[in-house]
Amino acid sequence: MQAELAVANRSERSARPQAPAGAKYHGGRRSIVLAACAAIVVLDQAFKWWGWRNASGVRINYGGDDLVPSSMNSWYSGRVSGALLDLFDTGLLIAAAVLFLRRRHSVLVLICGTLVLGGWSSNLLDRLVTHYWTAPGSVRGVVDFIPLGHHYYNIADVFITVGTPLFALAVGGQCLGRIMAGRPTATAPSRPGTHRPIRARTAILTLTAGVAVAAVIGVGAANYGGVTAPITSTSIRYQPMLIARNGTAYDLS
Repeated sequence: MQAELAVANRSERSARPQAPAGAKYHGGRRSIVLAACAAIVVLDQAFKWWGWRNASGVRINYGGDDLVPSSMNSWYSGRVSGALLDLFDTGLLIAAAVLFLRRRHSVLVLICGTLVLGGWSSNLLDRLVTHYWTAPGSVRGVVDFIPLGHHYYNIADVFITVGTPLFALAVGGQCLGRIMAGRPTATAPSRPGTHRPIRARTAILTLTAGVAVAAVIGVGAANYGGVTAPITSTSIRYQPMLIARNGTAYDLS
């Protein structure tokens, strides 16, 4: 009798649906990566808040960066063109994050990729909405306060600069190792019967995020303008042309 009960219990446990090991791996990995990205954003935004109020030489980069042609800087600083580019960059970042999280990576690739995603997320959030908090009264742009030569940078730039080459090397090494081992590139395991619900949820979340981002950018375009550096007695006295609104310098002397 006891043997029959044991067999029945084992049969019942085996009949219960079990979550695939790959699903648990990917779910835990996504949570860790997203939490690390959030920590990078919080750290960077906190330093930008401090830098706007305490650092000397802090400024708003309301154009592009060194990675884009100089002609595009005026597009980024424009009222409408800058908002559209912010929307385009947001889409690229979301697409890159989705592709990154869908694949199985080594620990080194995950760490480096997280640094890059977190850094770009924080700088893009600066242009979208957080500059209202970190640098009140400023024009739409990225808060830079770390002087290096003739340029200024921030903590997010450090994460991006360090993480990008390491990420490229780590991905190259990972691909080379799989080629030498004769293994195909690993992808997220598929679960039968769940493609449609997952796609539906993804479509709904993507549409919601797109509407939210478009609304934020629209508000930013409507309220475009502000200073490119904190207005202080020192800046007014020694740098009377430092403050600019909508790209136009004002003489404060």
